[in-house]
Amino acid sequence: MMRDQEPSSEAWKKMVLRSMPKPAWLASGAPEEDVVVSSRCRMARCIKGHLYPSVAPDDDLIEVQKAAEAVGVKIGLTAKQSLSPAEHDYLLSSRMISPEFNCDDPGRSLLTHEQRKISIMVNEEDHLRIQVLAPGYAIDDAEREADETTTAFGEDLEFLHNEALGFLTASPYNAGPGKRRSVLVHLIALAHQRKLNGVLAALGAYNITARGLFGESSKAVGAFFQISTIRGRADEIKGACEYLIAQERKAREEVHPAELSQRTLQAARFAIEQHKLSLADALRVLSWVRWARAVRAPGWKGSSREVDAWIAQMEVYGTVNQDAAARHRAEFVRARLEGRDIPQDDA
Repeated sequence: MMRDQEPSSEAWKKMVLRSMPKPAWLASGAPEEDVVVSSRCRMARCIKGHLYPSVAPDDDLIEVQKAAEAVGVKIGLTAKQSLSPAEHDYLLSSRMISPEFNCDDPGRSLLTHEQRKISIMVNEEDHLRIQVLAPGYAIDDAEREADETTTAFGEDLEFLHNEALGFLTASPYNAGPGKRRSVLVHLIALAHQRKLNGVLAALGAYNITARGLFGESSKAVGAFFQISTIRGRADEIKGACEYLIAQERKAREEVHPAELSQRTLQAARFAIEQHKLSLADALRVLSWVRWARAVRAPGWKGSSREVDAWIAQMEVYGTVNQDAAARHRAEFVRARLEGRDIPQDDA
C-alpha cells in the first residue's frame, strides 16, 4: 500500500490486528501500573569496521544488516525489512521503533521477539538499537534482558569500544555505557494541580531528563513523560520513579472523585463530537479517561491498561496523511468512548 492511498478506518484496524501482536509491555497486572505505563532499557552499539549509518554507503549498511539478522535469527528473533504504513504506525505508537526509523530504507531491518518484548532497529542512528520494554515499573527486568540480548550479539559481532571512552556511538552523548534506562509515567494529577513543573525540576538531583511519549523529538502531551538517564546509576532512576509515583498518588488523592468523573465526562464528550482529532487532543482526552479508570472514579468502568492499549493502537503520525489520520483518530476514539462507560449527568 502506498502512503498516498487512504484506507478505510475499518480496513486499517483489521490490518493492524492481523499483522501486529500486542506488545508485551501492555500486559495487565503490571507493577504500579496506575502511574507507570512501562519500563525500557535501550542499548546503542556500533560494529567495528563499519561507518556510522548516517555516512555509510548502501553496501556497508547491507553488510551490517546481514550480520545483525544472522545473529538475530540465531537467538530467536524475526527480521522484517519492510513495513506497511499501518504496521509502521502501530510499531511507532507502541514505542517499538523511533519516529526517525524507516525500515524501507536500504540496509534497515527490524528484529523483534515473538512476544514483542524485544525490538532491535538495525542501522537507525547506530548499527544496533536494542530495546527491551517491560510492563509497568520493571526497570530491573528490562535492563537484565537488554544486557543478555546485547551480550548475545557481542559474541558474534565486535563492537566499537575505547578503553577510555567506553562504547563508541554515532552521537558522542550516548558514548560510554551506551545504555539508556527509561520509564514512562502518567502524571496527570500533578499537571492538573499545577504542581508538575516543581516536581520535574526536582529530578535534576537524580541526573534525570523528562521527554515526551515518543522520545526526544516529542512533547509531553497528556501528562505522559519518559523519564530517563544515560550516565546515571540504576538506583538514581529508581529513586526518581519512587518519588514521582508518591507525588502523583498524593495529587490524585486531592481531587474529589466526583470532580474527576465530571472533568473526564467533559473531555470524552468533546472527543465524541469531533470529526477530526489531533494527536495532542486525543492524548489529552485519553489521559483523563486513564486517570478516571485508574482510581475507579464514579461511572468509569474498565482498566487503565485498556486505555494504554488504545493509545498503542491509535494512529500517531498517520498511515497516509495528517488529514486522514485526524479523521481515523476521531473515529477510533469515538468508537471506544461512545455508549460504553460514559457516566450520565446527575441532573
